[in-house]
Amino acid sequence: MQFSDEDIFEAVKNYIPKISEYVNSHGGGITLLGVKESIIYITLTGACGGCSMSLMTTKMVVEKKIRELIHPELFVVNVDGTPENIMPEDVYKAPQVEKEQHVEKQSVLENLKHMVGL
Repeated sequence: MQFSDEDIFEAVKNYIPKISEYVNSHGGGITLLGVKESIIYITLTGACGGCSMSLMTTKMVVEKKIRELIHPELFVVNVDGTPENIMPEDVYKAPQVEKEQHVEKQSVLENLKHMVGL
């Protein structure tokens, strides 16, 4: 495949509303985390976040729709906290996503410090 990670990220970002219709209908959502070497890293949120069918949703709904809309050689991984679904450190992320994650980490750290009295 000759598309850059940034190109794939932008395409997925633009199609997220269309891709997430099924997930939204079940009380869930999709957050695009990053792309590396034709692998798209997402996280399922809401009711779909902890669902036992999340692997099926990722492969049979999200990945299938991405392959139809964007390119048939793309893969999707739902970053769900399990060892086999970890996102590499060096994925392409939109600058805004990276900034939001940094802010989120900082607020988590601040909350932890406040909880333990630091």
